[in-house]
Amino acid sequence: MTQPVRLERHGALALIVVHNPPVNALSAAVRQGLEACLHEAMEDADISAVLLAADGRTFPAGADISEFNSPPQAPALGDLCNMIETSEKPVVAALHGTVLGGGLELAMAAHYRVAEETTLLGLPEVKLGLLPGAGGTQRTPRLVGIKVALDMMLSGLPIKAVDADRLGLIDKVSPLKTLRVDAAALAAEMRDVRRTRDARSQFEDGAACMADIAARRSVPGRPLASRKIIDCVEAALLVPFEIGLDMERDAFTECLASDASAGLRHAFFAERHATKFPELAQAKPQQVDTVGVVGAGLMGSGIAMACLDAGFAVTVVEQGEAGVTGALARIGALYEKGLAKGQMGEGALTDLNLTTGMEALGTADLIIECASEDAQVKRDIFTRLGLVAKPGTVLASNTSYLDLEPLARASGRMPDVLALHFFAPAHRMSLVEIGVPDAANAQAVATAHGLAKVLGKTPVRSTAAPGLIGNQMLTAYRATADRLLLRGAQPAQVDAAMRSFGMPMGPYEAQDYSGLDIAWARRKAMKNPDPEALLLPDILCEAEQFGRKSGKGYYVYNSEGKRGAANPEMLTMLAGERRMRPLARLAITPELIQDHLLVALINAGAGLLEAGTAARPGDIDVVMVHGFGYPRHKGGPMHQADALTPFEVARRINLYAQADPAHWHPAPLLSRLAAERMRFSQYGAAGMQK
Repeated sequence: MTQPVRLERHGALALIVVHNPPVNALSAAVRQGLEACLHEAMEDADISAVLLAADGRTFPAGADISEFNSPPQAPALGDLCNMIETSEKPVVAALHGTVLGGGLELAMAAHYRVAEETTLLGLPEVKLGLLPGAGGTQRTPRLVGIKVALDMMLSGLPIKAVDADRLGLIDKVSPLKTLRVDAAALAAEMRDVRRTRDARSQFEDGAACMADIAARRSVPGRPLASRKIIDCVEAALLVPFEIGLDMERDAFTECLASDASAGLRHAFFAERHATKFPELAQAKPQQVDTVGVVGAGLMGSGIAMACLDAGFAVTVVEQGEAGVTGALARIGALYEKGLAKGQMGEGALTDLNLTTGMEALGTADLIIECASEDAQVKRDIFTRLGLVAKPGTVLASNTSYLDLEPLARASGRMPDVLALHFFAPAHRMSLVEIGVPDAANAQAVATAHGLAKVLGKTPVRSTAAPGLIGNQMLTAYRATADRLLLRGAQPAQVDAAMRSFGMPMGPYEAQDYSGLDIAWARRKAMKNPDPEALLLPDILCEAEQFGRKSGKGYYVYNSEGKRGAANPEMLTMLAGERRMRPLARLAITPELIQDHLLVALINAGAGLLEAGTAARPGDIDVVMVHGFGYPRHKGGPMHQADALTPFEVARRINLYAQADPAHWHPAPLLSRLAAERMRFSQYGAAGMQK
């Protein structure tokens, strides 16, 4: 096996190169290799300087996060950084790619730094609920000052090489083709070491430094990692370097043990696993240059705008001239808004073709149907698409609720049909569910996956079960919230509790925002409606109270669409329904609301796993985080299920079922896991799948 670190001698220069694809993560093997090569270079009297570099696409892009849950292995990255910094021989780091986290900490321990001109440098640990743990909180402010150091660590965002050069984080910017040559020349010139730990010039204006720290500390509601970053940066200013390192190590250990970091790390890995579709090993995506969109309402317009912004030629088909005019207005408004915010390029609309003729889609490589949720309308569209689309074109529907099989049959091209379910607003939301029918071929799935990635979305695979993953979870969430209304809660109480939980909106304000009439139309088309469902949303719609768009829904709205108090007419309707359907009342508290809704989501997720709709518990969590704003630091409902344990979740459901047996039914998989004292993370790996 090739060693992940090698040492090359070039005269008096020792070149130490990391080779640990794909991103040269600083795993235990890499750290051990670096330690051995550094020792060898330091002990060789013929070596006068050391150059650190990396093969492949990047200088080490951070630590190996998968090691965080395992016992630490020597050498620690912090010890390695100290070894570099205290070297008597000059050490130069040649940086390229994405120099992040531990990679940047390693570079800051070197005495000099040269970066290729497109390099990005950053400390994103806060996004995992952590802080830099190898001296980053102590060295960064010594190089760039308190304000910039806090900006980098609290945001987690990288900076460009040119800015890093201006700020003093690096010493020189170099073209990629001469990076190592330029870094080697710098190493040859340097006769003295320059240790970052000794730098104090950035702290000369102590009052300004303390003001920067105080301003960040005054922001309320900062998570643990952010608070610890501020504390450690303050330590860099006030205490000796070694004491600051001790404080940083203690803070890192505390953050690593926190629930928030565990949730954020779970989300990080779940996202990466979710995008690994089995079809990608079976087929390569076909080339997509032109995307067709059928129907340009709010969703279709957003999808069209996302595709235009990603550089695709887009053909939009609408009904009649009025439909085309409306589509142009909606897409134009999205474009103008994005342009004003600097979120898209000026030429995005040049590749837009608006038409009423389906024949214009004959050259499209992938077509997305975004018509209203009417099964017959969609079947008619797919029949026409089957006639006009060129062979091999992927035919996708944005539906999540309707059965895809009739649409696929109508097209006459069942292997080419799948669901591409975007979340509103489609040009901004990061999730795309790819619903895969049994008949879909691997290339169609791979092509849809490729489109999502080019759009900058996170694709998650689902079977083509009606509702896919997201809306089946949403249905369970809303149904349980509705049950709480019947048992004494008010919509405003439920919404406030779920905002406190971390959701961007509660379930009722979210329905008002999107429009109550959308779900109403779907319910009216259902063949077997749920007899236990709350009737209130239907009663509101029958009274033409559709939410924000009509000025009334669960809340009242002013002419500018700003939400006011609870709608008194809604409260009267709810009181009437409670009288007709008497259920045992609950002592409503925020904690009770949060627990009922979390348990309902977990139970629904268990059902999706057993049905095979979702392949992994983490896929459900990714859908909830990216599609519905589930608080990322909580990881997702399935991650929280394992923290509680399935046994405890099943116990709570059985307890709730004693008072409300019509609503609460533990999923069989949840009951099995509870009986075996297992967790969802073990599902599948332990052979429990059917």
